[in-house]
Amino acid sequence: MSDVGRTPAKAAARAQAHIPKILLVDDEPRLLDSMQAIVASQGYKVQTANDGWAAVSLLKSGGFDVVLLDLGLPGLSGAQVMEHMAEQAIDTMVIVVTGEATATAAIHALRQGAYGFIKKPCPPAEIVNTLTNALAKRSLERDNKRMRLRLEQSERWYRYLVNHSPDVIFTLDREGRFTFLNDRVQSLLGYKPEELVGRHYSEAVLVEDLDQATFLFRDRGKDTRSHGCGELRLMRRCVGETPDGEARHVTVELNTMGIYENIAGGESQMFLGTYGVLKDVRERKKAEAIIRYQAYHDLLTGLPNRALFKDRLNLAIAQAKRNGHMLAIMFLDLDRFKVVNDTLGHFAGDELLRGVATRLRQCLRESDTLARLGGDEFIALLPQVASRADVVATADKVLDALGASFMIDGHEVFASSSIGIAVYPDDGATLDALIKNADIAMYQAKGSGRNNHQFYAAQMSDSLSDRLALESDMRRAIEADEFEVFYQPLINVASGEMVAAEALIRWRHPQRGILLPNEFIPLAEENGLVVALGEWTLHRVCAQLAQWTRDGLPAPAVAVNLSARQIEQPFFAQGFLRVLAQHRIETALINVEITESVIMKDVESTVSTLRELSLAGVSSHFISPAISHAIS
Repeated sequence: MSDVGRTPAKAAARAQAHIPKILLVDDEPRLLDSMQAIVASQGYKVQTANDGWAAVSLLKSGGFDVVLLDLGLPGLSGAQVMEHMAEQAIDTMVIVVTGEATATAAIHALRQGAYGFIKKPCPPAEIVNTLTNALAKRSLERDNKRMRLRLEQSERWYRYLVNHSPDVIFTLDREGRFTFLNDRVQSLLGYKPEELVGRHYSEAVLVEDLDQATFLFRDRGKDTRSHGCGELRLMRRCVGETPDGEARHVTVELNTMGIYENIAGGESQMFLGTYGVLKDVRERKKAEAIIRYQAYHDLLTGLPNRALFKDRLNLAIAQAKRNGHMLAIMFLDLDRFKVVNDTLGHFAGDELLRGVATRLRQCLRESDTLARLGGDEFIALLPQVASRADVVATADKVLDALGASFMIDGHEVFASSSIGIAVYPDDGATLDALIKNADIAMYQAKGSGRNNHQFYAAQMSDSLSDRLALESDMRRAIEADEFEVFYQPLINVASGEMVAAEALIRWRHPQRGILLPNEFIPLAEENGLVVALGEWTLHRVCAQLAQWTRDGLPAPAVAVNLSARQIEQPFFAQGFLRVLAQHRIETALINVEITESVIMKDVESTVSTLRELSLAGVSSHFISPAISHAIS
């Protein structure tokens, strides 16, 4: 609550709450005792002194609200006591008590800072009233001092918060000239606040953004909008040359609000100026740019990703349709990339992909788009081509570029590619059709020996459909028991006796007839069905060996072929031995056959698996002597 309007009585009552402390100074003992009784009767704390030196000593200790001071003291006079109080800045109100009849003494005391004047003999009512009024004034002065200190502190905090704000805070007058800016403007724009005060806001705005600035800073007195919000580019003070145009300006987010004053006697308002805040959004812009980049680019190679490629392909198709020209896309898949990952590790694989991306970019025009779809698959858009011969020239250039070796972590690595090509409009009129047909052509290139390019042809789709149908039939065939195992005897030439047998699988397809392994095993390797097919074969071989034993026939050792996919399975050896135990087949009756090329994909893991089988009694054949020695 404000102290304005308080009466002296109320102020005195508030002063009573802390029990004022009064010092009485007089060299007349009876008068001093009389004044002490009067003052003490009001509930005040009272101390006395009978000379000037004692009074100065007590006053220095502090804490007195009022001193009733006799001017005619022996030794050190009352006037000299007041001089000591002034020198020591003792905050105590003085009421002069004197027996002098002239007004000169009172005027002199008041000029020295005394609050009041009481003439001896001192009437009790006058002492009480003068003391009460003095305490009320002192209380008001203290309240005002506290209020002033609070205001000063509040202003300091306000200035601190404003000047240490991360944003620029400013005000404009009616004409749009700066009237205030906080200190943040110097770090943002390079200007001290006083350098901009009085200048029009347009002097700080980039020329290209002046129309936007006019809209945001528009005179609120003529605009129904009370707030404005948007982005602006402001000029910075630059010393010397800057590396790029961005350094000469800064993008800010601007929020403005009109400042108004109510016109007395009415509801209308008078426009005084504009209050605004400028927020530096450079870091946010950078973060947004990074997010946009990551959304449309492959982070490993820096190439456009599938989403950005599709956007550019859609645009290229629209332009080709409008202008009646051709475009082509090339679908690239690295040959045997998995071998690099398996032998040298994924870090080396990533290095190879970055190297491939660099060489591919060098083979294309600036107007072309190269993207990475994922894994070892790349796709290129050639938006304007005159003929298929131009596409062939580019594809040959790519194959030649990838033909040279890469040095990866001290290893010489080769990365050939199979390329499928689809041309607009002959091979598809839509984005999806072109990508699909280029993908089909790429698989045709792989099937044609790899490291070559193939244009899409309609019969390729038929071949792919046939391949997909065969894969679907294969999944059903395992459950339908359409596969059969044949046993090819292995004869000792010298004795003519059968020493072992090799298990060979055939597929008795309901529509296609008997299919040999080379007609379906490669497909099973690609789609992973070879694992289930291998397990089915092992169960059939074990069941047959058990049947021969029950029929009293000598059971030969049977060799079973293993694929890389099977050996790569976790705990393969344990599962293999578990099948033998389930059928109660001696491990010596089962041999495994595996090619050296399969072993070389992951020598350490393969040798460990075969050693585990060997220790259980399962023999391995058709591998190099070095590997045989490692297993044994």
